[in-house]
Amino acid sequence: MSLVLYDTKARAKRDFVPNQPGRVGMYVCGPTVYDRAHIGNARPVIVFDVLYRLLRRIYGAAHVTYVRNITDIDDKINAAAAANNEPIAALTKRTTAVFHADMAALGALPPDQEPRATDHVAGMIEMTATLIARGHAYEAEGHVLFDVPSMAGYGALSGRSLKEMIAGARVDVAPYKKNPGDFILWKPSSGDLPGWDSPWGRGRPGWHLECSVMSEKFLGLPVDIHGGGQDLIFPHHENERAQSLCAHGIETFANYWMHNGFVNMGGKMSKSLGNILTVEDVLAETGHDRGEVARLMLLSTHYRKPLDWTSAGLREARSNIDRLYTALKGLGDVEADGDAPPDDILAALLDDLNTPKAIAALYALATTANKAGDAADKARLKGALLAGGNILGLLTHDPAAWFKGDVVDEDVELITQLIEARQAARLSRDFSTADSIRENLEKRGVVLEDKPGGATDWKRMS
Repeated sequence: MSLVLYDTKARAKRDFVPNQPGRVGMYVCGPTVYDRAHIGNARPVIVFDVLYRLLRRIYGAAHVTYVRNITDIDDKINAAAAANNEPIAALTKRTTAVFHADMAALGALPPDQEPRATDHVAGMIEMTATLIARGHAYEAEGHVLFDVPSMAGYGALSGRSLKEMIAGARVDVAPYKKNPGDFILWKPSSGDLPGWDSPWGRGRPGWHLECSVMSEKFLGLPVDIHGGGQDLIFPHHENERAQSLCAHGIETFANYWMHNGFVNMGGKMSKSLGNILTVEDVLAETGHDRGEVARLMLLSTHYRKPLDWTSAGLREARSNIDRLYTALKGLGDVEADGDAPPDDILAALLDDLNTPKAIAALYALATTANKAGDAADKARLKGALLAGGNILGLLTHDPAAWFKGDVVDEDVELITQLIEARQAARLSRDFSTADSIRENLEKRGVVLEDKPGGATDWKRMS
């Protein structure tokens, strides 16, 4: 089985062949750290986390390099810092830490490299100078702009003409532009804004420039896989591609372009539209120790399709992840046999990350596990469940801990005491008291499970 990925530029699925045999480089556009991430921002992180896990499985962890940047130079950052009356560096440090915590709660592995734009401005200045020297950029009123008509084939990634692209996007209109579609490589900074010395005066780089420089710095050219949300196809990725091709005189910047669909909540989720649900909001609903619920929902729709985010969908995901943990818990304390994901789960992921099909296979495996009899069968199924879950970033908790959740020790002690009191009431045939204790625990969000032989276990309500 070979890996097949949908390439946005080719507009077709293609067999994946890395640029260097046995080694893979993947660059994914990361957050602009001015505010909390919403669940739409989280989707590419989770999608490419699954691809990262799959690539590591195929090529070995030591042979895969995953780079995801931090954009810490941006007008939105400047505006947010001013509104909060805090230093820009303090804002970006705080929001980066929150982003890391939110993505970890969703089960995302950290990238191998996470460069910050502010650490690579010298490379951006150098690329800008190269583009001017090659006739692909020009200086105007302290700005440096990319001359879009100078590049043959501009628009090949999005598959649209420049006129169509400009009509469908917010393009800055400025008197110093030669053409409406020309975009900023460098712009002047006033004294109260971040700035660096350059041949064109004190200023700061344009947004698109940073990813061209950092992807080349850490992965070389061409990049194997370049990914991000669908909204980045134009202008960000189209312009990034143009800069790199023209600066180096090459034909290919990225061998495979991958883009995930939008998360919708009454329309595309967007901070500018105000229809957002932050990752923190979602984790407050699922429980911070149960981010796998949200992760499962994000993966239950194919990554290239739009995902409708609803409370009903989240409840369904919670029920389904509980179903998987119930199967795992039912296999008991037997030691897992094997660490290879089942073939049907791997086959689904190898076919352009078909996570819904992979998850369906995981559900079928859980159903089989619920019927397991002998210890050898349980050990095999436990290994398959854990390995299949792991490549999706699921089933990473101890099942008993999953159902008990983040209940504090004092509550555990109280629950234990109430269960013992209920057991005593049942033994004395005081069923009214026993039922009252059960109802009391249910009001506290605790469900009792009476086991054969008289033992009682408990779990937190879903």
